Amino acid sequence: MKAFLLAAGVGSRLRPITDTTPKCMVAIGGQPLLDIWLDAFDRAGVEEVLVNLHHLPDVVRNHLEARAGSLQPPAVRTVFEPELLGSAGTLAANRAWVGGEEMFLACYADNLTDFDLRSLAETHRAHGAIATLTVFHSGRPSAGGVVELDAAGTVVGFTEKPSQPVSDLVNAGMYAFHPRVLDEIGDPPPRDIGYDLLPRLVGRAKAMPVEGYFRDVGTVDAYQRAQQDWLVRATT
Repeated sequence: MKAFLLAAGVGSRLRPITDTTPKCMVAIGGQPLLDIWLDAFDRAGVEEVLVNLHHLPDVVRNHLEARAGSLQPPAVRTVFEPELLGSAGTLAANRAWVGGEEMFLACYADNLTDFDLRSLAETHRAHGAIATLTVFHSGRPSAGGVVELDAAGTVVGFTEKPSQPVSDLVNAGMYAFHPRVLDEIGDPPPRDIGYDLLPRLVGRAKAMPVEGYFRDVGTVDAYQRAQQDWLVRATT
């Protein structure tokens, strides 16, 4: 199995931290988010990960070179985007890398979770839909992609950052996709998963709840909270 780790964003909401550190390299419990994700992919049986880069790419490359020297799986390749392609644009630009796969995963690097990605892959295989997304109940649903589900867990509505959300059920940014989903991504980039892809999958995608800890660490306040939460989690 292969996975995309979407890590190219500038991280403007995390400034001044991201003035010198890419957002995927901010530390939680002394470990970069990047390594937390790679370890999670390894536990899920992912053998290859593609990490897209844009802001301060050499910081990430140098870290990955050191990690490779210690022979820690999974295998990682990077792709540099001189101009940001958007989350869906990155998937489309690397179509050949996953074209022959049964499925692939895609996750945002600026989320922190202990969710078992194996359950996402297993759920996706079980129902055979074109896509399976993860969802959670948010206190600020208008800040995310609001999902509507039917009784069978099929996505029957999706709106990115609505001004009047119909529920508090929000996209968690961890996906299992069949490669044919790439046919739904139009040109030209940038193209976004939330704005440009998921609305096209309504009626065909499935969703599953995130079990365990989950937090978007895209702001300084959220990052500080995540560090505290992760420390408590590790000691309980």
